[in-house]
Amino acid sequence: MTEPDEALEAGGRQVPQDVPAEQAVLGGMLLSKDACAQVLEFLRGNDFYRPVHERIFSVIQDLFGSGVPVDVVSVHTALMESGDLSRVGGGAYLHTLIASVPTAANASYYARSVYDRAVERRLIEAGTRLVQLGYTGSRGTSRSTDDLATLAQQAVFEVTAREQAEDFNALADMLQPTVEEIEAAGKRGGEMVGVPTGFTDLDRLLNGLTPGQLVLVAGRPGLGKSTLAADVARHAAIRAGQASAIFSLEMSKVEIVMRLLSAEARVPLHVLRSGQLSDDDWSKLAKCMGEIADAPLFVDDTPSMNLMHIRSKAQRLRQRHDLRLLVVDYLQLMTSPKRSESRQQEVADLSRGLKLLAKELHIPIIGVCQLNRGPEQRQNKLPQLSDLRESGSLEQDADVVILMHRDDYYDKESARAGEADVIVAKHRNGPTDTVTVAAQLHLSRFVDMAIV
Repeated sequence: MTEPDEALEAGGRQVPQDVPAEQAVLGGMLLSKDACAQVLEFLRGNDFYRPVHERIFSVIQDLFGSGVPVDVVSVHTALMESGDLSRVGGGAYLHTLIASVPTAANASYYARSVYDRAVERRLIEAGTRLVQLGYTGSRGTSRSTDDLATLAQQAVFEVTAREQAEDFNALADMLQPTVEEIEAAGKRGGEMVGVPTGFTDLDRLLNGLTPGQLVLVAGRPGLGKSTLAADVARHAAIRAGQASAIFSLEMSKVEIVMRLLSAEARVPLHVLRSGQLSDDDWSKLAKCMGEIADAPLFVDDTPSMNLMHIRSKAQRLRQRHDLRLLVVDYLQLMTSPKRSESRQQEVADLSRGLKLLAKELHIPIIGVCQLNRGPEQRQNKLPQLSDLRESGSLEQDADVVILMHRDDYYDKESARAGEADVIVAKHRNGPTDTVTVAAQLHLSRFVDMAIV
């Protein structure tokens, strides 16, 4: 599809480009909505070497962004309406693009090749500008050598920089939308805007879990931090109908579902594990399964997940099922694909990555964390923010930190047996407080004690 000398520089050298990969990318996007979503995450129109490919990509991008199904027919129609159909080779070329790729599954792989070649071309352009700056210098101009160095740095930075002007807004442009949001909140009459936790007092304090928040639920082993996180996901999915996902690095799918059934059917967990159910237990279980079967709750128990895996899976769930809440259990079991100087630095990278993912997907993410032995060394056993294990960055990155505490965990004769304190130790957007809930851990759940 290229002329013999189209990809040659004046010096006869090959310009970095991969036309077959460009065709494979576009063909994959014409075949699959998922391929469109994956490619559009990082590829832009000006990454394509051939202008006709850039034009086709722009049409696909516009259709996908408008919610219109992307296929040969819709793209053909859009190109015909814009008068560009003949310029890109007509409808026959669109079918050539589809024929160039056997499966849409590899679209992101080919997109990476297209992007890499684009970066190489920009490097050549930046190098040319640097050479020109070096020859021109500051002679006969008002520019100093410091100015030249700044221009050179800018040229190199622009190689991989993306045009994201929409990320920056003047204050005058943001005032009206902010006032509108305040007015909308007033019209809701105090109605919660975030994902409900299922605990009345906690929802009043936090106004639900807000999209973009990183919420840490931390505690010593056995205090019920995983149970609380699962309770929130269970309530969001089953009661509120909001798609939720649990990525568990500690428990298997079967164990998680067994805990969920125990909580919903009110059949003790140890009875489910033993299989010694009475007729009444089986009846409760059957009724429960019928009620929750269609709940939008997803579970992944892949061991040794790293941030890249979590990001990829969460993005797919967001695209396919409108994911509204993600639970990662638990953070210190995650691994980092890149080498870090220490475990503390690795955990810092992971917590920062989860915070950025929450903002990117516009959902709250609950990260379950272990506390160190600090509470056990104090007289009152109450946990503190400083007890967050392995990294102070956990406290820094989190919008909300919830610490779990149970008196009867340390004192079996406690007058508060059966109660648990959900301590909101950090709340970036509001007050901190302690919410008391009932601990029914034999049923793998906590129960609201608020008086409505």
